[in-house]
Amino acid sequence: MGLSITVGLLNDQARNDPEGWEYHLSAFALLNQALAGQGIDWREPDTDPAGDALYAGGFPYSYLSHLRRAFVLRLRGEAVTPAHAVDAEQYARDQEKVHDELAMFSSHLLCHADNGGYYVPVDMSEPLFLPEEDEALGYGMVGSSQRLRSELVWLAPGIDIHPDEDGTLSRAEQARLVDTPSTNPFEPEKFAWAQLYAACQSSIASGHAIVFG
Repeated sequence: MGLSITVGLLNDQARNDPEGWEYHLSAFALLNQALAGQGIDWREPDTDPAGDALYAGGFPYSYLSHLRRAFVLRLRGEAVTPAHAVDAEQYARDQEKVHDELAMFSSHLLCHADNGGYYVPVDMSEPLFLPEEDEALGYGMVGSSQRLRSELVWLAPGIDIHPDEDGTLSRAEQARLVDTPSTNPFEPEKFAWAQLYAACQSSIASGHAIVFG
C-alpha cells in the first residue's frame, strides 16, 4: 500500500473506475467552491475521458516521510543524513522536528495529508487551510504546485540532486536521477523527490491539480 500521485487522473478514471470518477468530480466541485471562498479563481480543466492521465506515479508512504525529514534537517541547517542510515531512536527524534516545523504552517511539502488531497497550480505563498476540514479535500489542507516545486528545488542539493539555476533539470541530471541505483543511500528520498517534481512540472504546465490518493 502506498501513495499514488496523478495529474489529470480523471481521464483514466472515467474509463476504468466510474465510481472514482464521480467521487473526484464531486471533490473538485467542493474544492472549487472552497477556493472561491478564499478569493482564489481556479478550476480543474475540462478533461477528455478518452485520454490518458497527464502524469501518474507513486511510492511507499515511508518515502514521503523520509523526504520531509530531509527537508526539515536542511531547513534547520543540520546535516542531511539518509533515513536508512540512522537508528529508530534518531529517526523518531527527527520526526519530532518535522512535527515542530509542520506547526509553523508554512511549508507546502509538510502541510499536506499523506494519503489524499490536492496541490493546485496557483502560486499561493502559504498552504491554504480551509475553514471546514473535509476528507475529500485532504483534511482541509491545499498546497500550491508552484511552491511545492520551489521547496523541492531548494531541498535538492541536500539529497545530491542538482537542478540548474532556473530550477529545471538538465538532461544529464535527469539521466543521473533516473539511474539512481537501489543501493544509493538517498534512493528513497530521491525517488520521492523525482515523482513529486515531475507532478509539479505537469501540473504547472497543464493547469491540472496534483491529486494524492
